[in-house]
Order: sequence, then C-alpha cells, then structure tokens
Amino acid sequence: MKIAFLMDHLRSIDPVWETTSHLMYECNQRGHTVFFLEPHDLYIRDNGVVARMHNITVQKDLSIKAYWDALIDCLVQDELIFETVIELDVIFLRKDPPINYQVMEFLGPVCDRVFVMNRPMGQIKGNSKVYTLNFAHIIPQTHISRDPKRLRRIIDNFGGDMIIKPLQGHGGEGVIKVSNRDPENLNSLINYYIRANRPYPQRQPIMVQEYLEDVKKDGDVRILLLNGDILGAMKRKSVSEDFRTNVHAGAEVLFHEITPAQKSICDIIKPRLMEDGLYFVGIDVIGDKLLEINCVSPGGIPRINQLTGQKIETRVIDFIEHKIFK
Repeated sequence: MKIAFLMDHLRSIDPVWETTSHLMYECNQRGHTVFFLEPHDLYIRDNGVVARMHNITVQKDLSIKAYWDALIDCLVQDELIFETVIELDVIFLRKDPPINYQVMEFLGPVCDRVFVMNRPMGQIKGNSKVYTLNFAHIIPQTHISRDPKRLRRIIDNFGGDMIIKPLQGHGGEGVIKVSNRDPENLNSLINYYIRANRPYPQRQPIMVQEYLEDVKKDGDVRILLLNGDILGAMKRKSVSEDFRTNVHAGAEVLFHEITPAQKSICDIIKPRLMEDGLYFVGIDVIGDKLLEINCVSPGGIPRINQLTGQKIETRVIDFIEHKIFK
C-alpha cells in the first residue's frame, strides 16, 4: 500500500513517545510505502488534488530512534515526489491541533476515493469541545457564552469550582479552574478569555464546565477507540498542584482497567463516531462523565504500550489493511 502521513514537521517529533511515529514504524515494518507531507504540500492541479511528498520508506527492523534518524535523512537526500492524492491508498491526518481547514476542504471531495483517517468532515465537526454536546446526558454540566455577566451569573449560581476552557486547543492549553470565592480575579479572567473589550459579535465564546472533584483522587482516563471499539487506555494523574491531568502538563500515567461505566460511555458514542468517520479517537473520562473527544491527532499509543506490554499500533494498521483489501 501507499500510505501518506500529513503532519507537523518530523524534526519536531520525539519518536519514542509520539503515536504517529509508532504508526509510521509499523507501516514500514510491513513493507508499505510510506510518505510524509505537511499541510502546505497539498495543492490543486487540473481539477485534482496533488501532494508534494517525501518517500520516507527505509529499511526494516531498526530501533525506533535509528528509524527516525533514517527518516530525517530522507528529507535531506530525497527529491520531492508529486502525486495525485487519489493514487494513494491511505492518508493519516496527524497534524496537531488546531485543525487546518484548507486541508479539509482539499481532501473532502476525494475522501471517497482514498481512505482518510479521520474523515475531513468528521474532523471539522469533532475538533471543537462543543462536539461532546451530542452526548449531553453523559457530560458534566456545561455552559457556553460570550456574555461576561451571564458567565459570572452561572458561576455564582453553581456555587463551587468550575472549569473555563477555550473551544479550541489541546494538551490542556488555556484550561483553568475558577470560583466565585475570588470575584476580582474571576471577572478579569472572564473578560480576558472572551475578549470583552471587543464588540459583542467579535468576542470569543468560552465553555464553563462543572469541576469534577474525582479528578483530585483518581485523575482522568484517556481511552483510545478504533472503529468505535476500545483499543487501549491509561489513567493520568497530576503530580503537582496543577489540577490538569494532561501529560503535556506534567501528569504521570498509570495502568488502568476499563470500568463498566466507561465501557457504557464508549458504547453510547460509537454510533455517532462511525457516522462521522471518526475511526481513531481519544476520549477523556472522569468517573462516569465524558470530558472530551480528541479526533485531531489523538495520542497515547506509546505510553499505553509501555503500561500493558502490547503494541496496539498493530491493530490500527490491521484495520487499515482490512479497509483497503476487503
């Protein structure tokens, strides 16, 4: 197969802990031809979508670090390959958030002729934190507004700690815990996040969400789903005063066994994920509540492998091969 990975530049990746590098490595081990491109490498020629790519297929059975060094050498030595996108078998969209809408616009019309993981329209729908509102009965109490008075009233009426989140972002970026016990700072924070100095239509709506106390003791759980089914999971707990449990924020990862409540969450969201073509996602759960659905470059494979002794990337590539060769 010809498999392309559209992602951030390879030199910015730590291959040991990056999900994308493990997916690429498994493709290479199986003898597939692997290509690399960045978002700006897509363009239109004669009504068709064309990609300028590097062939990063290298020898098999290298260590992950030696494999990555060989890939970097390919970028230096090899000439670019220009190929119509529909000549590829698979495209992995693995660029870190925020979503690149031009990529989605270019690939949307051809994703019925090349398998795209995940589908462009599904990523457009699913990249915002608002997507969880499709499952309102299993998420924490949630509000979204650009009106500072309304947001302040929500927090006052709630009477406890709440979380403020921008609607876009990843890795816990911009997520803060607030309370009406600190009214002066609270007003300032709300005004800053919504850009209250701008006219109302130009302000940024933000999400205000119930703070789940279970996160202090138990942390949260990242669950990877493949084709709607559980691929693997890990618990994440803060090891500092930071309430966030994101690995990028310094949280530790622990072995985790899925609970019945978490399995139920996965069963509830599966039909919608399949309808939207979101085949490979990571969800974040606290207790029996769904916090987020990550469909744009979801991560966690290397750390789950380390905790379980598995190589779950093999199941992802098995899935891809079945899609293409069925």
